[in-house]
Amino acid sequence: MACHGQAGMKSDSGKNISIDSAKHAASVHGILSCRECHTSIKDYPHPAKVPKVKCATCHGDEASHVPNSVHNALGDGACQSCHGDHHEVAAAAQTAPAKCAQCHADEVKELRQSIHGQAATAGDPDAPTCMSCHGPVHQIQTSSDAASTVAKKNLPDTCASCHSDRQFLSRHKIPFAHPVELYRQSAHGRAVIDGDGAAATCSDCHGSHGILPSQDARSKVNHFNIPATCGQCHADIAKTYLESVHGQATKNGLSQAPVCVDCHGEHLILGPKEAGSLVNAARVSMATCGRCHADERLALRYNLPADRVPSFADSYHGLALRGGSQSVANCASCHGVHNIFPSSDLRSTVNAANLSKTCGNCHAGAGDHFVIGPVHVRTSTGPAHPTVKWIRWTYIVLIPLTLGFMILHNLLDFFAKLIRRQPRHESNAQVSRMNRNFRIAHWGIILSFPTLVFTGFALKYPEAWWARPLLLWESHFAFRGAVHRAAAVLLIASTVYHMIHLAVVRRDRLFLKTSRILILTAAALVLTIAPATASQKPEPGVAVPKYDRAAEATFQGTVEEVKDRQCPVSGGIGLTPDLEVVAEQDDRGPPGNYQVREHLA
Repeated sequence: MACHGQAGMKSDSGKNISIDSAKHAASVHGILSCRECHTSIKDYPHPAKVPKVKCATCHGDEASHVPNSVHNALGDGACQSCHGDHHEVAAAAQTAPAKCAQCHADEVKELRQSIHGQAATAGDPDAPTCMSCHGPVHQIQTSSDAASTVAKKNLPDTCASCHSDRQFLSRHKIPFAHPVELYRQSAHGRAVIDGDGAAATCSDCHGSHGILPSQDARSKVNHFNIPATCGQCHADIAKTYLESVHGQATKNGLSQAPVCVDCHGEHLILGPKEAGSLVNAARVSMATCGRCHADERLALRYNLPADRVPSFADSYHGLALRGGSQSVANCASCHGVHNIFPSSDLRSTVNAANLSKTCGNCHAGAGDHFVIGPVHVRTSTGPAHPTVKWIRWTYIVLIPLTLGFMILHNLLDFFAKLIRRQPRHESNAQVSRMNRNFRIAHWGIILSFPTLVFTGFALKYPEAWWARPLLLWESHFAFRGAVHRAAAVLLIASTVYHMIHLAVVRRDRLFLKTSRILILTAAALVLTIAPATASQKPEPGVAVPKYDRAAEATFQGTVEEVKDRQCPVSGGIGLTPDLEVVAEQDDRGPPGNYQVREHLA
């Protein structure tokens, strides 16, 4: 340094060959002697032509990567472009981002203003540098190169080096759990892996160098900037959304107005047909729309109807969704997806002028009369519509009364049989309780009615253990509904068949002449209770009606006494030509006293 340490020293050709001794001593090369780099110089005076020092002599590994990196475009001066004069080379940690800014001024400026740059300024040792994302400086590739650490396919892994590190997240109190893992499972992440160059990756949403926290109004993921960020790829959808009631609320500064991520999710965005998607047909109503429209605080703050979600859940559409149906209407089916408008807006799909068309998407031929009734009607919870209220009370009263009377009737008959003391007198006659026509009608009702009850309650209570087997196929085929409708058709067909049968066959409709519901009910009770309460053996000649489960109505007494009595089985009065009469001599009574049985022939 005795010679070259002199300021302004030049070679014979006029080239400056002076060296700043202080800077050289402070550089990474300060520990080296001159001859360790200038190996061709042995003594003084120096050779007239001194070979140029090659960095690869010591830095062979780094030098071997430069020709394949983006910086190879700098040519022979690539090393000096970043490291400067080789007598003043600073440590790598002191090089970036100052040296990077000589070529990448805008990017470095954005980085310094970003959340990463602010962390670096604050002295955070975890703050990323240029190389943290772009990789070793000698191996940096363009983002379009598949080998680049910031290429679309590789960027999630690059971000994951910090944002999937549990200790890093804990140290910096970052609340978002597994963002990169969720992204990889998303529609965007899978598309990127499949080679879709247009699919969104981390930097498309968060930015590259100018990443800011979501609370910052300048951030691309700030609540009010989300539509514009998503609109980079989904321009038409963003335009439609901004015109909607939600988009207008966002424009007006309502922080609780839903934006894209509120409905579709943040990192785990799935296609609408995927079962886990927040906008899947089976989930959008309760998991997404219900998140706001079932919130009492939001309803009170913005004067929103508070009964929309529970009334939908109580409706056939809501119950079918709970049962797993994929084809039944949900909120979006009626109100729209991105094009949601107030019902008073003529563009709204639920505007009175458009309801027929909206309902007609599922119910072909739905006319004006189809939509005259209220849509959101409370049933199981809250105040109900008057019609729904009276229908419910009708069923609440009718079903227990019907089943209760049936159970009571059968119990009374059962106990009457147990305590009956009078022996039966069999005539050995073969009696047909029901002919084929009656059996067809009754079997049809026996099979269809319980099926209707079971499949109907399965719709009302789809989470019940007994309903689950019936609903296993609902996501692929509306099995419950098909069985329910088939049973309804069978019930109607059985009823119609019964009516036609009675209209055509005169003998089988005789009981209609005298049947009265109240009379038969009273008679059945009397005939059931009387034998059970009788304490003495009847006197000969006294008519005592008995109800026989063998489908025979037996009356003890003379023929003259029997002819005016009503048969509780056939409903006929006395001995008619269409009834077969079986008379037997009653050995217990005087001559002329008969035990007479009348039954359907």
